[in-house]
Amino acid sequence: MHVFLWIIGLALFGYVLVKFIKHRPLSPFMPYKYNFGKRRITFQKVLDLLDKTQAKVIVETGTSRSGLQGAKGDGAATIVFGKWAKENDAFMHSVDISEDSVKGSQTEVDTQNLGNHVRVYLSDSLIFLKEFDQQVDFLYLDSYDYSKDLEVQVKSQEHHLKEFKAIEDRLHENTIVLIDDCRLPNGGKGKTTIEYMLKNDWKIALDAYQVLLVRKDFGF
Repeated sequence: MHVFLWIIGLALFGYVLVKFIKHRPLSPFMPYKYNFGKRRITFQKVLDLLDKTQAKVIVETGTSRSGLQGAKGDGAATIVFGKWAKENDAFMHSVDISEDSVKGSQTEVDTQNLGNHVRVYLSDSLIFLKEFDQQVDFLYLDSYDYSKDLEVQVKSQEHHLKEFKAIEDRLHENTIVLIDDCRLPNGGKGKTTIEYMLKNDWKIALDAYQVLLVRKDFGF
């Protein structure tokens, strides 16, 4: 009986230990309970760079439809960087073509009291980016859902490159660019965009599930 209880206790300990190891929070910036998984390393690096560059204008394509509840699944970037914007007198612009996604994101923005520093737009991202008239300090590309379908993969990659080119002339020497979902089949969302950027005076600062890029002469 004692041996059985010992085995059960050991199994429970192992389960808790694995859960602890796999839990990747952004604490103390975000509450410990939220697990940012494979995006934690790049999100933390971006937060550090935002502090150093004193960023003021953040642009995101593909809004966080599930708010913080989607931290592990989609990263909850709208809320993470929206909170940073609130704490640093900056402003975040998040755009999505899906009405449901915009509604979900706006609900969480309101819940987190970020409305004075985050605006969620219902629009085609290409139109929005072409018309955006401010210099961008941080650009986060995460639109056009990827899939196992090769045709969808190619279209997603092409769309991201079009997004980058649409806003390229409003990116400056210390702009930070983060592209989501890069470690997926066929190079992920960022494949063609990264190839283009590397040929045009950009370099990879961090290569993980997400890819973080800065100018070759980035000053921080």
